[in-house]
Amino acid sequence: MRVASVIIVALALTATALGRTMDRCSLARELYSMGIPYSDLPRWTCIAERESSYRTGVVGPPNGDGSRDHGIFQINSLYWCQPDNGNFSYNGCHINCNALLGNNIRNSITCAAKIKNQQGWSAWSVWRFCNGALPSVNDCF
Repeated sequence: MRVASVIIVALALTATALGRTMDRCSLARELYSMGIPYSDLPRWTCIAERESSYRTGVVGPPNGDGSRDHGIFQINSLYWCQPDNGNFSYNGCHINCNALLGNNIRNSITCAAKIKNQQGWSAWSVWRFCNGALPSVNDCF
């Protein structure tokens, strides 16, 4: 029985470490509760859908420069977060990349908002899909 308990606890911790999968409405509500303007919610939810399928624990494959993209908004390790592998990073958000991967998306939201404020929506390569008319989030509230 003790071994089974240890296995269950280990699996629970692993699941937490891998993040969670959100949906458009749960993300919209969380973004809004953290101060993101209501008018920006359709754009943020589109970016998250296109970048990570609303998954908070995603690390993308290596980019051409060796960097990787992290979390629900796929934030780049060369410019915005410090990877654990010791590779150089400008670390514009002053954060470890692993802090962008968990269940709590506050770090991802804060960093993504900083990126948007400095570079605009076009900082995300998926912007071309999120630059037109988007579904309302009214049904989420």
